[in-house]
Amino acid sequence: MSTSRQIVAMGGGGFSTEPDNLLLDEYILSLAAKKSPQVCFVPTASGDSPRYTVKFYGAFNKLPCTPSHLSLFDPPTADLKSFILEKDIIYVGGGNTKNLIALWKEWGLDSILKEAWEKGIILCGLSAGSICWFDRGVTDSIPGKLTSLECLGFLEGSNCPHYDGEPERKPAYHRLLSTGEISPGYATDDGVGLHFVGEKLKKIVSSRPQAKAYRLEKIRDTVKETPLETIYLGGD
Repeated sequence: MSTSRQIVAMGGGGFSTEPDNLLLDEYILSLAAKKSPQVCFVPTASGDSPRYTVKFYGAFNKLPCTPSHLSLFDPPTADLKSFILEKDIIYVGGGNTKNLIALWKEWGLDSILKEAWEKGIILCGLSAGSICWFDRGVTDSIPGKLTSLECLGFLEGSNCPHYDGEPERKPAYHRLLSTGEISPGYATDDGVGLHFVGEKLKKIVSSRPQAKAYRLEKIRDTVKETPLETIYLGGD
């Protein structure tokens, strides 16, 4: 287990969309203070999709770790707290963030995950598994236009994934910032991970050479978008 609070919030990518490019997943494993960390996949946002879970095992069985998963529709144990706290990494999948938040709170998993984070267990995820850690996120959980969703608040500010992968993301984030419906925060292209230590952004990494992250904030009547230094993990 690592000794500091760490979260890696990915805009997209990882094993689920880049099965032949596991640079982000390998980076996450490298953060654990073990040669073979215990990694638990949490696919709540996808309705605990069996296909999604199979893809996780297909990728992580090839990596130096011990993979497992947590289904809230078929829990492995009544003692979820002990189950989570014995892991080294919690990896949250994408899907419907609104449902994820509701189910986690119903099961008390939000409080368990905060305790895990404070104990040094690494939290990570993509899309819904990225925005869930922030105060608010840009989400497509509700049919229609993209909206702002209140999340867990482990990290201050807002988060918008798929910034380059879905054309409606950028204008939606700008609109929500302009109207004050969402606080300043970070946008991530697919394949980009924001690595936080404590509440501070330590590093930005990418599995794609041109992918970037951005800081967005409202200044007077305009939205300022600032590209951030992003390290390509496939570089020399």
